[in-house]
Amino acid sequence: MCLCVTLVVGMVSAVNLALPDLSASALRPSAQAVVWVVDGYVVVFACLLVPAGALADRWGRKGTLLCGLGVFTLGAVVCAVAAGVGWVIAGRMISGVGAAAVLPTTLALLVEGREDRARRRAIAVWASMTGLAAVWGNVGGGAAIEFGSWRTLFRCVVPLALGALLLVAAVAPAGVAGGRPDPVPAGGSALFTGGCLALLYGIVSGPGEGWGSPVVLGAFGAAGLLLAGWVRSELRSVRPLLDPRLFARPAVRAGAVGMAALFTGMFGLFLPQRPVFAVREGYGPFGAGLRLLPMAGALLAGPRCGLLLERVGGRRGAVVMGMLVLAGGLCTVSAADARTPYPLYALGAGLTALGCGIATPLLSHAMMAALPPERAGTGSGLQSLSRELGSAVGIAVTGTVTTAVFTARLPAALAGPDAPTTVAAAEARTSDPEVREAVVAAFTDGLHSATLALAAALAATAVLVACWMPGERGR
Repeated sequence: MCLCVTLVVGMVSAVNLALPDLSASALRPSAQAVVWVVDGYVVVFACLLVPAGALADRWGRKGTLLCGLGVFTLGAVVCAVAAGVGWVIAGRMISGVGAAAVLPTTLALLVEGREDRARRRAIAVWASMTGLAAVWGNVGGGAAIEFGSWRTLFRCVVPLALGALLLVAAVAPAGVAGGRPDPVPAGGSALFTGGCLALLYGIVSGPGEGWGSPVVLGAFGAAGLLLAGWVRSELRSVRPLLDPRLFARPAVRAGAVGMAALFTGMFGLFLPQRPVFAVREGYGPFGAGLRLLPMAGALLAGPRCGLLLERVGGRRGAVVMGMLVLAGGLCTVSAADARTPYPLYALGAGLTALGCGIATPLLSHAMMAALPPERAGTGSGLQSLSRELGSAVGIAVTGTVTTAVFTARLPAALAGPDAPTTVAAAEARTSDPEVREAVVAAFTDGLHSATLALAAALAATAVLVACWMPGERGR
């Protein structure tokens, strides 16, 4: 199950490192096409998580997982042999469909039939892997690109995915359908998927199109209408896809909002890591990925720290402490610039990961415990959706704030209506060392502002989660 999680979550962050090589390849993609090479996967993945989890609950979890792995592998093959950028985007979307069937089903299979203590341990391992997979995606993706090309990344994924499929077929428990082999409600699924699609489209398009543009405002308006229609449809349904009344349960509400906030902070840090290390010391993609390895150790230590904090201050206190540690890590990163020693950056990244590792398993367990066992797939899908929404928001906020501050603080020689929006584009326009130094300073100022904004939002969300989280003490 952990191998499956690593594959589908790692491919979100790994492809970010391949974008410069893809942009310079013979496919010659446009800037908008490059954006959708990343976001096509994330959008499809996120929008289908809850319907896929509900389908697994009804028709069997192991079969759904095997089908998802097969579709995920097919998408990687399409990307590896793509003759044009349109095929790369199509392959990524196909992989997103498969990933949506894989992620929620892995957790549902892990917790099925387990007693509370073993269930909590399984949830802690799974939740840690969702963060750890993003780090390993950076390392593995960086290695594939450093020693090959962007196609090498997808070629390496194919045998790993096939191996995971064979292992699942051989050793995974059969799992049970939720006792209700009725079809997933088509109307509710369509409204929910369409609403999430419109919402995510607005989020990922905001930095490029402008948050006040007709495209983005139209997407958000459509999302509001579709999701309102979904709520009305589900409240009337005998067999709802995802009963909106579940959000009246404080643990479900706290879990969904808390996890979205945690992954907003995590992925807000992941997005600029290759430019940061390129600006600092000229590291390539593999070197940039290796320098995030302190996050892996912190993520592994997080669940143990969370259990200790829970014994001292209860589950609510442990969750809030984890969120505040993550916010502190972002503040530490914001203090780093091009001259700051790497250990300070590593400390900030490690604290960010530690906070996520502390809070995520506790929120996951609280959410799963608040749902009946036959809804494990749906509950896991809701958790995964919260993570993907948070990831998309983190990337969008970081990109928007960094670009806005960067362009506003460019030296006068580069400012103007056609001012560059990236460090590489700005440095290509000048050979003056002083101007180049000012470009790097503008970029780091943008990152400082973005990480501080994320830290402030996370601290505010921690207050909400503290109000909603059940005050149960752990043993």
